[in-house]
Amino acid sequence: MTPKVSTRTGTKARAASLAGTGGPDSTDTTSASTASEASAAMTASTALPGRRRRAASSTEVRHAVRRLPLLACIIVGLVVLALLMVVSASVGPLRIPLVDVAHIVGAQLGAIDSAKLSQRDVSVVWQLRVPRVLMGVLVGAALAISGAALQSLFNNPLADPGIIGVSGGASAGAVGVIVLAGSSTTWLLPIGAFLAGLAVTGLIYVLARPGRNTGTSRMLLVGIAIGSGCQALTGFFTFIADDQQLQTLTFWQMGSLAKVIWPQFWATIPIFAIGLFIVLLNYRALDVLTLGEREAQHLGLNVRRSRLIIIIATALLTGAAVAFAGAIGFVGLVVPHIVRIIVGPGHRGLLPISAIAGAILIVAADCGSRVVAPPAEVPIGLFTAAVGAPFFLFLVVRMKKSSW
Repeated sequence: MTPKVSTRTGTKARAASLAGTGGPDSTDTTSASTASEASAAMTASTALPGRRRRAASSTEVRHAVRRLPLLACIIVGLVVLALLMVVSASVGPLRIPLVDVAHIVGAQLGAIDSAKLSQRDVSVVWQLRVPRVLMGVLVGAALAISGAALQSLFNNPLADPGIIGVSGGASAGAVGVIVLAGSSTTWLLPIGAFLAGLAVTGLIYVLARPGRNTGTSRMLLVGIAIGSGCQALTGFFTFIADDQQLQTLTFWQMGSLAKVIWPQFWATIPIFAIGLFIVLLNYRALDVLTLGEREAQHLGLNVRRSRLIIIIATALLTGAAVAFAGAIGFVGLVVPHIVRIIVGPGHRGLLPISAIAGAILIVAADCGSRVVAPPAEVPIGLFTAAVGAPFFLFLVVRMKKSSW
């Protein structure tokens, strides 16, 4: 058999022989240059993984530098949240100094004497503003932690109670209770919103379950379809509502904390406490579910039990938040992604920091809603949508370039 000769070497040898420059010497020179090129290529191919490893390690170092300690993030977040709560209780059509707000809260808690305080200021701060501020903390924490849990459950970065239709289902249930039950809705409202949100969450999980060749587009399409159906049901209840109910529903559907009073706050405390405790307790399960259902089963996780618990907890949180604050979107989408940059993807830090950051976002939005156009109040949902809609488009564009 005739040995194969490289095309490049054969071509140069024939050119050298035709030019009369000595075929064998030319061939040797060409072979040497070819060998040196091959050696350089091998050296480059050998060195490339090392460079990549060094680049990857330097990237990991940069990420490690960016991420702050969990305890420091919690302390800083709580301090910022406390300051915002005091400011939010101070601003509004009737501006009350921050010192007076602190005195009023201290007097109501029995820490200081309230004899020198204005009864008008006491009524405004304690009866109107403090309940809505505390409700804003609970609503923001619930929506943010639900978004983080749903993103891991669906293994999808675009999962959000508002985008995939969970908030729409809870809204339909809450509107139905408001219209059909009349004024006695303090306890029925979160129950109706929870049941409707639970039904929608379970239906979305069945139709867009991860691990069955269901990607982001399928989940979004299922969410859009279910959300449209819930919107039609909400429209029907709005159509049959009377004038007083219609005025309440119109402002409530854009997200508002203006109607929150102490009985509503106390009614939601057990609901939020149970939901937040369940989600925080399952942070290890969420870490494993991020790898996928099959890998989670190989690691010994009871996938069916874990996902059922997480679905019920997120539906409970979303239903309670929607019942008393209305449809506030994009909190569960924006906050977890920002928190992942700060503390990393581990749910041990992601969940509590997301809860604090979500509370900060809602309290700040509620504070801004009373400052932009006093004495009127701008719905909170407009603020969160102004931030969340561009962020959602950014994530969609980013997903075309890299996976989550």
